[in-house]
Amino acid sequence: MMMSAVETHKEQLIARAETALNTMRPYLEKDGGNVEVVDFDEESTLWVRLVGACETCPQSFMTMKAGIEQAVINAVPEILAVKSVAK
Repeated sequence: MMMSAVETHKEQLIARAETALNTMRPYLEKDGGNVEVVDFDEESTLWVRLVGACETCPQSFMTMKAGIEQAVINAVPEILAVKSVAK
């Protein structure tokens, strides 16, 4: 089955976001954590999940705002927000 243009665009944005996240992953992995993409919605929000040590880290809010969100939005300006979901 062929993907629609919207689905293809969504997949391309997620792939570009993954590339941006790959720049952050070595730092997260060094501390025993990581981040995974959950979804990208119609409001141009990328939903991610912090995993491993990042799940319970008291600094996870700062990691999300100052690290992950900035890296993704700088690399993929079509993404307007990055939010995390609980496991």
